[in-house]
Amino acid sequence: MNYLIFGGSGFIGTHLIEHLDGIDAASKIYNLDIVENNHQGKSEFIYCDVRSTIELNIPVNNDFVIFNFAAVHTTPGHPDHEYFETNMKGAENVTAFAEKFSIEKLIFTSSIAPYGASEDLKDEEILPMPNTPYGISKLVAEKIHINWQVKERNKRQLTILRPGVVFGKGENGNFTRLYWGIKKNRFFYPGRKDTVKASIYVKELIRFMLFRLSISEPRYEIFNCTYEPAFTIENIAEEMMKTIQVQRKIYMIPGGLLQFAASIIGMMGGKSIGIHPDRVKKLMTSTNVSGKKMHNSGYQFHYTFSEALKDWYNDNNNLHLE
Repeated sequence: MNYLIFGGSGFIGTHLIEHLDGIDAASKIYNLDIVENNHQGKSEFIYCDVRSTIELNIPVNNDFVIFNFAAVHTTPGHPDHEYFETNMKGAENVTAFAEKFSIEKLIFTSSIAPYGASEDLKDEEILPMPNTPYGISKLVAEKIHINWQVKERNKRQLTILRPGVVFGKGENGNFTRLYWGIKKNRFFYPGRKDTVKASIYVKELIRFMLFRLSISEPRYEIFNCTYEPAFTIENIAEEMMKTIQVQRKIYMIPGGLLQFAASIIGMMGGKSIGIHPDRVKKLMTSTNVSGKKMHNSGYQFHYTFSEALKDWYNDNNNLHLE
């Protein structure tokens, strides 16, 4: 089996390439991205912008598998049109490429953003109601991929993954900001401690992808990817402090006050270090997503949440989490 990884230089793609290097020495791995990764392993980098028609100067046949990670995803961080240009047009071009070469297996990483912001528990059967440009673009991208699968529903296999917060080495996102906030005594619970934050370790996500490829099912399936049940922000912070061996009292302050402070800091340049009122608002809103379908799929988890944090810490020589 050979692999075409669109967006392979990103966080998830880097981990996938590293994992494939270790388990599939005979395969060919192509990293298709607009930025070359410094940790390519035995993969071959090919410049590819999914916003344009995809033409590759390599032999491609239906023995290949496609991973589509290419996306504009940081929120806040981009003008609205960029989410649609990359996420929707990219989905059209990747699936057109798959159709051209009769590729029959495709993994697409979507997001939990299509569910929209609410405190209700969300599983794969509920009606998505995205309320951000990113969430809308990801939902449309899902539909584009599904349309590709149903054209040859008896041959093609599509797995759509909706991960919670994906954490691990090289993340530089929500968990990393939480770590540094705790480490520097700058993190406060914004009005509540029970905000649910669905999450998944990047190495676990990779293993689940490969588990799905090992199953010959000509159909499409959507999976939320998260620990079940999802943890609260207090659970996460407490487990993180155990991992890094820090004992600290984390105080709770009114959410409105924290948002106001973030807006002031943002005007003074705080955005460059990740302090933004929109991020504070996100921290106050649950991502209450059910992972039951993933847990009942036959896949055996490799890491508990505690073990995942310890493994991530070990990847950084037990010095930090980033």
